Amino acid sequence: MLNIYIGIFLISVFIASCAQIILKTSADMEHENYIKEYLNPRVIVAYLILLASTLLTIIAYRGVELKMGPVWESTGYVFVLFLSYFLLHEKIGVNKIFGVILIIAGIIISSV
Repeated sequence: MLNIYIGIFLISVFIASCAQIILKTSADMEHENYIKEYLNPRVIVAYLILLASTLLTIIAYRGVELKMGPVWESTGYVFVLFLSYFLLHEKIGVNKIFGVILIIAGIIISSV
């Protein structure tokens, strides 16, 4: 049964996935020097989003069993796949689709 804490956990995983996409776009950009490669607005914002995600995860663990945390965390792979497809225009192959199906099946089996 879904509760508010699982929703918070999924939001946390989603925003962490968004931060990963932001970091990827920053890594793909050309930077003037080594310092600006790691200290630019995109990287700083992405790490702030990851901090917010961590805080949300801590809150979510108030109502989510510890053994279910990694199960819900695995939705990040699904989020990153779709965010990469829509925002970075990466292709989704048969292996990736099969992997997502396995992840979703594992989540369903573990939650029952």
